[in-house]
Amino acid sequence: MADTVTLSGKTSPGLLASLTPLLREWLPRQRWFAGKGSPVTGFSLVAATELLPAGARLGLYHLLVRAHQPASPGDCYQLLIGVREALPPRLAPALIGHVPDGPLAGRTVYDALYDPRPAEVLLEALRTGARIGVLRCERDPAQEIRSGLVPRRLTSEQSNSSVVYGDTFILKLLRRVVPGVNPDLELPLALAREGCPRVPAPTAWMHAELGGEPYVLGVLQPYVQGAADGWELALRELAKGEDFGTEARALGRATAEVHTALARALPTATLGHAQLGPLVDGMVERLDAAAQAVPALHPYAPALRTAFTALADLAAEGHTWTAQRVHGDLHLGQCLRAPSGEWALIDFEGEPARPLAERRMPQPTVRDVAGMLRSFDYAAHSADPPAPGWAEACRAAYCSGYAEVAGADPRTDPVLLRAYETDKAVYEVVYEARHRPDWLPVPLSAIRRLAASDQL
Repeated sequence: MADTVTLSGKTSPGLLASLTPLLREWLPRQRWFAGKGSPVTGFSLVAATELLPAGARLGLYHLLVRAHQPASPGDCYQLLIGVREALPPRLAPALIGHVPDGPLAGRTVYDALYDPRPAEVLLEALRTGARIGVLRCERDPAQEIRSGLVPRRLTSEQSNSSVVYGDTFILKLLRRVVPGVNPDLELPLALAREGCPRVPAPTAWMHAELGGEPYVLGVLQPYVQGAADGWELALRELAKGEDFGTEARALGRATAEVHTALARALPTATLGHAQLGPLVDGMVERLDAAAQAVPALHPYAPALRTAFTALADLAAEGHTWTAQRVHGDLHLGQCLRAPSGEWALIDFEGEPARPLAERRMPQPTVRDVAGMLRSFDYAAHSADPPAPGWAEACRAAYCSGYAEVAGADPRTDPVLLRAYETDKAVYEVVYEARHRPDWLPVPLSAIRRLAASDQL
């Protein structure tokens, strides 16, 4: 796609050049920057839209910027750049820097999501279905969006950024954006059409059309007020020595409800020998690469490989599996329990590091199940001392709850489940070795179990 510059109908060729020295320092420090460990060599401007005039007391730019790095074509990031003469103390954490020259010379620029006024501008654009520059806002006409809702930025964010409006809505802004249909909007819309209550229905969304392709930029959904994050809830119950089996069973039921609704809403596929070959090859390749990257994994690699070859053998014997659209990155942190006790699933983006086409492929539902089983294991091993029995009870309750809705228990297909859980644990080993070495023993404990047995 050719880079395009649109600035409310005008162009400003010096804008990015003046921001580049500041962005080169600021962007790699952000938690959502995907290219950590590699220097940023430069930027190119994909699109720029002026949302508030830069010459006013408060200016606001919406930027899509490609960050170039060695051996990388450059990821595209969504930035909201606020412009002020000087920052008040409350906005000090948002500082990007002071612009020495160019169209913003002498002004201070900052991450505008920290500032309520720019956040209000975004909500108003979504409420009115605004079209500004390349930006396009759309909404569900059946849902009301009141003006004047007070925004607050959420601090517990990683690959994206979120703003809550008056405990009524939550806006998730994608930071690393890619062209194509984003499952974080596609799947909740499909589930809303099916009347599935386990996923908040999108209220409004923002996208851009660039080079003939859509870029989903943000999704506004109802905010589940008073909801408990599944990960935090599990850790609290574990710390108190409380049983989590009832919640795990309910969560299994909720997962199955989402899966059955997705199977109704979107096409399914049958995976046989021809389709399983590439899937298994990918699992083996990831294992081999992980064993080279993390020496602690190497001794277990031959036994782990049997999890994948056993699946290939079943396919060669004529066994088939149903594939459908799934969550793709399911774990306790992607689940919310409302004060009513009902569970909701959120964040259908899939694993952000994977290509979009891969994230949109139909897959066996056990991929999501395996992710949740690994999440119970993580919670149990974060306790001091670890509580493997707690994890085993949660895993069993979750699978039982899933079976109550789906009609089939994931444990009745142990070869498929072991393959997906092994693949997930291998991914975790690499992630922890790179980012959180102190956590490496958690997935390694699962690696030892999975290498020692072909059962759960």
